[in-house]
Amino acid sequence: MWMVEGFAGNIQPWWHHVGAYQEDRRQFRVVESVNGWYTANQEYLVNRRPLASVGVAYSQRNIDFYGRDNANELAWVPYRGMTEALVRARIPFLPVHADDIQRDAAQFSLLILPNLAAMSTSQVAAVRDFVNKGGALVATGETSLYDEYGERRPDFALAGLFAATYTGKRHGPENPAGSGHSYLRLTPDVGQDVDGPRSGEEPARSEARHPILRGFEETNILAFGGVLPEVKPESAAAVLLTLIPVFPVYPPETSWMRVPRTKIPGLLIRERNGTRIAYMPADIDRRFKHGNSPDHGDLLANLARWAARETIPLEVQGPGLIDCHLYKQERRLILHLVNLTSAGTWRSPVHELIPVGPLAVRVRLPDGVRGERLRLSVSGKTVKLTRQSQWARFEVPAILDHEVAVLE
Repeated sequence: MWMVEGFAGNIQPWWHHVGAYQEDRRQFRVVESVNGWYTANQEYLVNRRPLASVGVAYSQRNIDFYGRDNANELAWVPYRGMTEALVRARIPFLPVHADDIQRDAAQFSLLILPNLAAMSTSQVAAVRDFVNKGGALVATGETSLYDEYGERRPDFALAGLFAATYTGKRHGPENPAGSGHSYLRLTPDVGQDVDGPRSGEEPARSEARHPILRGFEETNILAFGGVLPEVKPESAAAVLLTLIPVFPVYPPETSWMRVPRTKIPGLLIRERNGTRIAYMPADIDRRFKHGNSPDHGDLLANLARWAARETIPLEVQGPGLIDCHLYKQERRLILHLVNLTSAGTWRSPVHELIPVGPLAVRVRLPDGVRGERLRLSVSGKTVKLTRQSQWARFEVPAILDHEVAVLE
């Protein structure tokens, strides 16, 4: 599975045996089948360009100068939480170094800054330029609150884009790895038309919520427990989530919300000249990495899809945890679908491969790719391919470890 993911991520194989004589002869069979497949299909695995429209920014300075002696929690965990949410949502993405945003901006429709706190003046300018040219932006946590040497600024360098200013206050556990008993309130409240207990203060009927909150129609709150820098929103920003501060967990008789409502934003969004911008002070990306909560993963996926509008070139529907990588060669599209579904996935060695399917695939055809023929290069199965406008549709019956679809 490491090799299959490597192929999907554009890495070429190399299998090394340590020592000239081997007592355990089984090791020579370990990669025989996957290397045989690679040899037969290597024309699809080289000289190709990724078609991800989402870029996720990182930088070594953010790790070193902002993260310092807690770099994993402050810098890496939010990044990994965000990228794992995108994998789970089957949204292709590429990492982009903060120094290269200006250079690589043209290939992205959405730029995500997961707690990219330490940013230089030139990096901030590159993000502003990206947005000014129509690119969408999602930022979380303390993004741009520090300079490239980890010295705190009086306000976010990107405050103008966020439509929010830093108050200097911070909510949540002192150590970002910790967790408090807090929540985020969704707006507007669920109405009396949704089954459940009533206080009489609920609206008669539920009002439509923003698409970012899709899937949470029967709840007013989401579990949080994390870190949130307090900001004051400007009138241009709409606040979709607000903080419910920490309250006791135990004993049960004392577990009730001391402050059920605040105006402390957990998520702000805005549209400027047709460009969508979201700033999430709440460290949901970090929470997702730590707690693996489906609510947090769904919220991050909804946020990315809303900001990107219709520019994500791939949609895959069906069961399982599938990592998707999309590439273009001359007159050809190559789609890798890697099956990460396993009780051991992400946490421990995989002892058993669990097949999943069927998967319904919808992919946008770029210029130069006609999409008239389809080949499933792993299973060898023949499936029906249909076209509608610039989109091709087909179904993958099942995936054991991986499948590679070639459209020409």
